[in-house]
Amino acid sequence: MGRQILVTGGTGYIGSHTVVELQAVGFDVVIIDDLSNSSAEVVDNIEKISGIRPAFEEFNLLDSVKLEAFFVKYSKIDAIIHFAAFKAVGESVEKPLAYYRNNLVSLMNILDSMSKYKIQNLVFSSSCTVYGQPDQLPVTENTPKKDAESPYGNTKAIAEEVLRDVVKVTPDIKVIALRYFNPIGAHPSALIGELPNGVPNNLVPFITQTAAGLRKQLSVFGDDYNTPDGSCIRDYINVVDLAKAHVVAINRLLENSNTERYEFFNVGTGTGVSVLEVLNTFEKATGVKVNYQIVARRSGDIEKIYADTTIANTVLGWKAETSLSDTLLSAWNWEKKIRKIK
Repeated sequence: MGRQILVTGGTGYIGSHTVVELQAVGFDVVIIDDLSNSSAEVVDNIEKISGIRPAFEEFNLLDSVKLEAFFVKYSKIDAIIHFAAFKAVGESVEKPLAYYRNNLVSLMNILDSMSKYKIQNLVFSSSCTVYGQPDQLPVTENTPKKDAESPYGNTKAIAEEVLRDVVKVTPDIKVIALRYFNPIGAHPSALIGELPNGVPNNLVPFITQTAAGLRKQLSVFGDDYNTPDGSCIRDYINVVDLAKAHVVAINRLLENSNTERYEFFNVGTGTGVSVLEVLNTFEKATGVKVNYQIVARRSGDIEKIYADTTIANTVLGWKAETSLSDTLLSAWNWEKKIRKIK
């Protein structure tokens, strides 16, 4: 077997795609997930794609007793990719305490375990939300961070500060934080994709569910922003491209002893696309019309953000490759498969 990687939140959307990509290059993967926003079926589908069944342990990382037992059982872990977190911007505005407790205490429990069990390498799932609403675009890694627009975004900003401080005084731990922009799409096999419990908080699953008839109408939050068509602008990245960035980051940690002990990279396409452009591209790629209406702005949303990916492209040697059209088509193929639409 190859080197062993723990993926927390590994049955989730980005986590599951990353597990597949890790397995594709020979890593032995162990998943921890509490299934609060995913299902155990994902493990079966990962196995269908890769031919390898990852080990899976179901519990919440806030449970330090179960976490302790986990590291006793799995004593040969070489690195951790930490995805497990609550992630809905709107919900975080309504339930800030739940977000701070879950997202920060789980990270601290992981860091305690790393020190105790001599695990040196961590890739952290961060977010472009750490930049708040930036004054200048595109966003580089050196763009000054502003106050996050939501408790969710703030948990990522605080988590990065925790990691930076821990690394300063723990010479054995190295961390790469990947600040990703807006992951969309699904695996080309249509066996895994984004399947949120309840009403989606993200744009593309709401588009595909509306196109599939599950939702009557898509709400576009605001058409009065200072953008060419008035709708918010984001940097939408294909989830498989994003998953591959995690593999590159893991290899960098495992193979380069002379890297900085704390590094962070923007992971996006470098192109800003508006909500209405995404809708139009989806309709062209799939031939399916989406019923939508313009509604008032949503609390916690920023106006526009997209990445400068130069450092990720040059230092990590990683680049986003999949077009927006192909990515949206993959999301629709996934939706059709799970809804059994011909």
